[in-house]
Amino acid sequence: MIRINLLPHREAKRKLKQKAFVALLTLGGVAGAAVVLMVGGYNARQITVQEQRNAVLTQASAELDKKIAEIKTLKEDIAALQARQQAVEDLQGDRNQPVHLLDELVRQTPEGVTLKSVKQDGQRVTLGGNAQSQERVAELLRNLSGASAWLQMPELTEVKAATPGAGKGASSSARKVVEFTLTVSIKRSRDEDAAGANTGKGKKPAVAAQGSSA
Repeated sequence: MIRINLLPHREAKRKLKQKAFVALLTLGGVAGAAVVLMVGGYNARQITVQEQRNAVLTQASAELDKKIAEIKTLKEDIAALQARQQAVEDLQGDRNQPVHLLDELVRQTPEGVTLKSVKQDGQRVTLGGNAQSQERVAELLRNLSGASAWLQMPELTEVKAATPGAGKGASSSARKVVEFTLTVSIKRSRDEDAAGANTGKGKKPAVAAQGSSA
């Protein structure tokens, strides 16, 4: 016997499919919302952590800037103190310059050289005098440039032949001398030790040479 189903089964299937589709959409929406919330929460946590790190770095950078400024100020203070100390030492050393200058000129002036004038202008000294020959002037320059612990950088500015007592009735047969003018620098007291170390070996031959010429 043949059975015929007269119920609207197609509409029923269609409704079931629609319900299943709506259920899937709902489930997908809920899952998508959950994923979005999870990703958003994770990103929010990461942003918060990064902001905290940035705040720590900013604070550390500010502290470093402050320390750098303090170090810079400290260096400036140290440099100023060193400059003041050096100025005081220079003043104390300059008080003894005339003594060292005269003593050094006595030591370094060879025989046959007579100094007539000594003029100091700051650290530069102008010397004027007579010498028996140009070789004596050259010896004086060598002594001042290499063997002196207090004088340096001599420069010969003028040298000429002259006759002692010229213009006062002296005879034409009088022995001629060499008149010279030179300038030399005085070393600061802070350079004394360095100059002594550099020229200490050169002093002894100069003393020996003076002794032999005497």
